[in-house]
Amino acid sequence: MTIHFGTDGWRAVISDSFTFGNLRIVSQAIADAVASDHWDKSPSVDTKKIVVGYDTRFLSDRFAGEVARVLAANGFTVLLAQADSPTPAISFAVKSNNAIAGVMITASHNAPRYNGVKLKGAFGGSALSEQCRRVEVYITDNEEQARGPNLMDFNKAREAGLIQKFNPLTAYFDHLRKLINTDIIADNPQRFVVDAMYGSGRGVIKSFLQGTGCEIAEIRGEMNPGFGGVHPEPIAKYLGPLSSAVSSGVGNFGVVTDGDADRIGAMDERGNFVDPHKIMALSLKYLVEKRGMSGAVVRTVSTTRMIDRLAKRYGLKLYETPVGFNHIADYMMKEDVLIGGEESGGISFKGHIPEGDGPIMGLLLVEMVAESKKSLNEMVNDLLEDVGPVLYERVDLRLNRPVAKTEMTEFLTKKAPAEIGGQKVDEISQRDGVKYIMADDSWLLIRPSGTEPVLRVYAEGRTQAMVKSLLGYGRTVAESVV
Repeated sequence: MTIHFGTDGWRAVISDSFTFGNLRIVSQAIADAVASDHWDKSPSVDTKKIVVGYDTRFLSDRFAGEVARVLAANGFTVLLAQADSPTPAISFAVKSNNAIAGVMITASHNAPRYNGVKLKGAFGGSALSEQCRRVEVYITDNEEQARGPNLMDFNKAREAGLIQKFNPLTAYFDHLRKLINTDIIADNPQRFVVDAMYGSGRGVIKSFLQGTGCEIAEIRGEMNPGFGGVHPEPIAKYLGPLSSAVSSGVGNFGVVTDGDADRIGAMDERGNFVDPHKIMALSLKYLVEKRGMSGAVVRTVSTTRMIDRLAKRYGLKLYETPVGFNHIADYMMKEDVLIGGEESGGISFKGHIPEGDGPIMGLLLVEMVAESKKSLNEMVNDLLEDVGPVLYERVDLRLNRPVAKTEMTEFLTKKAPAEIGGQKVDEISQRDGVKYIMADDSWLLIRPSGTEPVLRVYAEGRTQAMVKSLLGYGRTVAESVV
């Protein structure tokens, strides 16, 4: 069986491909890759220290223990989280402990039947693509040489000090206190709901805000490895319980994090979903106008152009990247970036690690509501009046056959329409799939999936009619692939 370790690590179905045996193979390859000359070993890093964390999925704690056993057998000192923790807290622990790498057991927002491995670099973000490729090379090499994984007894590794349990939230909270103004929140304490979606963000926002006077009701915060039968993804269709809680007056708005808490979503007092596009735009406005901060702005190709309009107003450099937070992280590590984010809810800002972080963005949103003395609904309406109107939708369309990205990109570029929905196509971008940008700043992005016969279609329009026209064009394209 081939284990594909991609730029986002490895994900598979529990007890099908995601087994203890295969996990040991992956863990050995990680140990080999980290120990090799190909791994970045800056002088400030402890080359024998690796952090391991895990989420709330079925057997995640046991899987993390197994990773720790393999790494300890390879001579690494493993800092193993004592409980399920957010991915960003584990990433921060890698950096704050000067560890050479980190391993997070999670399948993020995927369906409950999946689990996975995310690999982290010493800088506190997702490992670089070449580092992930190196792991895959070692998986193949070890298999060809019939070299099995090293394994150490867990208790013996504990006695030898090679596996040390720790609480990643202590240092993470100390760091967040430098980036979140709790005085503003304490001056105008908020009453709101946190929806942890049964993920490893449970208890985090509530614990951090203890002593600020906020009344916080947490829902879906208990241990439930099946996530109540839904994908732990913070999108409107999975947020019925949050909508019910807010509608019944449990809180004035809601904040939601995904399965491993590296994504954010929100809900206003009327039960309207506040998507990451709006959260990122509100955050950019706040950081510039209220905190007086500056720096470059980075967004993925599928993220709202409200960001572009704000960056232009503030005279800030704007970068557009392919889909995936790793592309945003590249800019955060080499440039002075004020904020970076993507439509799926991974957002981070200046002073923080190059990693999408649900809790910190949820806390920043609470700070913004407290400072504004307005409701979240009013804040969103003000934003849309200022840099909108915008309406956004995304659909995944099944194709009759798999299609190569290059083939689809060529087809969409050559057959580009002159106009859609009465608006002229002003610009065509091929950064990731093909994006048609209209004269009125509406846009349509069409990206073929690299792994299945699916066309991902994203549309942002100034009116609902425009969004309908854009998606309609996307459906026409999908139907033409025979």
